[in-house]
Amino acid sequence: MFSHKTFDSILKEMLDRVPENVDKREGSIIYDSLAPTAMELAEAYANMDLLLRRVFADTADGEDLDRRVAERGVYRKEATFSIRKVLITNADGDPHHNVPAGSRFFLGDISYEIIEMMEPGSYQARSGTAGSVGNHDFGDLLPTESIQNLGRAELKEVLIPGEDGETDDSLRQRYFENVRLPATSGNKAHYEMWAKEIPGVGDAKAFPLWDGPGTVKVVIVNTEKKPADPVLVSATFDHIENVRPVTAEVTVISAREKLINISSKIRMVEGFTLQDIREKFMNLMDEHLKEIAFKDLYVSFGKVGSILLSTPGVLDYSDLYINNAAANVSLHEEDVPILGAIAMEV
Repeated sequence: MFSHKTFDSILKEMLDRVPENVDKREGSIIYDSLAPTAMELAEAYANMDLLLRRVFADTADGEDLDRRVAERGVYRKEATFSIRKVLITNADGDPHHNVPAGSRFFLGDISYEIIEMMEPGSYQARSGTAGSVGNHDFGDLLPTESIQNLGRAELKEVLIPGEDGETDDSLRQRYFENVRLPATSGNKAHYEMWAKEIPGVGDAKAFPLWDGPGTVKVVIVNTEKKPADPVLVSATFDHIENVRPVTAEVTVISAREKLINISSKIRMVEGFTLQDIREKFMNLMDEHLKEIAFKDLYVSFGKVGSILLSTPGVLDYSDLYINNAAANVSLHEEDVPILGAIAMEV
């Protein structure tokens, strides 16, 4: 807003007000008197520009954004710990029934602590490091201390994804949702807000009156914008049950997976391999599907073609098909698109 208020422009305005019969050249008394003031004013205008950026939610960042959104009761989400499934067998290869809660195992640099047994040989474990880093590894675990009759411990699927500390963009979006879609009195926005308060929930949709008066269905995805594990669904249901209006009957379910299979012929740039191009395209498509999850009700055929054409190494493409058709793929309101098989040939 004040970018035009530079030292030179301010000094020129000041000198223009000085009578013409007064020496205004650089080095003159009047010039040397006005220049320091112009410098201070230019700095003040620059600070005002910065201040305006810091006080509005659409341009503030970091601590300034935290303080702004806190006025509406919105707070930045801290990093959370991944909850993983661990399969443990005894020395005979049978499910181990007696691994104590609190037992710790390591895979690489990350520890995992047993929380509870879900069923014989199957345990919940919490990563010792907060953030998404606890979501990625799979394989054999090493115990930190002796466990009686332990055979093997294996780190399996993610039950509740660990989240990194919330980004400015994500916090800003939640703030604007809070302002533009007020959550109050158990309305649709209120149920979606309650669901998204649970660590591991990436997004939520609420469907009032889905099974008659007084009923509400909440559909959730995890932070990877994929179907939620039953553990996350249960945690979300328990939380909403504690805060919902007395008369409401709530159902919480996971979004349904809608596989998006893509096939195409491509012309490659020299120096690239088909495998390199395929991996880059998969990464781009995966990000796109996360962006449209719970927002769009179709996967655009044209957008997929655009992403393919923008993939490094692709000159052109032909015979593009999504789920065996050269057309958009419709999504149900409870569907979440998940990248399936990618077939490419030259």
